[in-house]
Amino acid sequence: METCMVELDGRVAIVTGAGRGLGREYALCLASHGVRVVVNDVGTSNDGTGLDCSPAQAVVDEIVAGGGEAIVDCSDVASWSGGEAVVHAALDAFGELDILINNAGILRDSTIINMSEEDFDEVIRVHMKGHAAPTKFAATYWRAQHKDGVDRRRNLVHTGSTSGIYANPGQSNYGPAKSGIVTYNQIAAAELSKYGVVSNCVLPGARTRLTLSSPGLPEIMEAPAEGFDQWDPANVAPIVAYLANAACPFTGEAFYVQGGTVRRLEPWSLTGQSIERPVRWSVDDLDEAMGAFRPSH
Repeated sequence: METCMVELDGRVAIVTGAGRGLGREYALCLASHGVRVVVNDVGTSNDGTGLDCSPAQAVVDEIVAGGGEAIVDCSDVASWSGGEAVVHAALDAFGELDILINNAGILRDSTIINMSEEDFDEVIRVHMKGHAAPTKFAATYWRAQHKDGVDRRRNLVHTGSTSGIYANPGQSNYGPAKSGIVTYNQIAAAELSKYGVVSNCVLPGARTRLTLSSPGLPEIMEAPAEGFDQWDPANVAPIVAYLANAACPFTGEAFYVQGGTVRRLEPWSLTGQSIERPVRWSVDDLDEAMGAFRPSH
């Protein structure tokens, strides 16, 4: 693959869930490379309750103090109206939108038996719809610009999770939402390429409010007294910024990022194993034939 020069300076980005954790680091990293940033966050607790715009404002203040440009947006992007509002906020403030980083999320872990309908629905809504709503309205704007003859690279970066590929018990709402985001990313890449849009996904391994609320993870992710902190969320920000640059050569891809490690995920694929016959299977015949799929050990 040919080497490309990273192009970020002067671009405009929305980062959702940018008041704390990963989103905060994404916003700060982008701003440090000359990107004008809409810092979106409703400022809820881990479970999505409450409303507090001060974390987002603190990020904006930090960017501005460092000589960058940023504004606060407290829209609930997990709604069509909120997704539209945050896109309009970028256009009203900066006159353009080049990058959308979908990162907003909450956590309400529970076993399947104890899962409430509200907890299931809200986690799916914030993660899946929180990606879909702003993407819809960003894509609508980008399509209109493309039809008007504007030739400009646009970038989507979505936030998945290892919970979406490793199927963690207790996360029957969060895990499927994160799996869905990886698939959504691939669909966005396929549908929007005609408008100059690339879409990619990151699966971060990092210390955040959400990960620290999971049993066992605080001990694993404890910051070292000295040396490289492999769980620092700032480690994920450079790959997000790279995927948001105008010369990004990737689309439809998903990357696991933890510490100094970046790994590309293979898309869903069929295995080489199969059983075949020229007519319909009977249940009895399948009882024997399906043994080909059983583990050998």
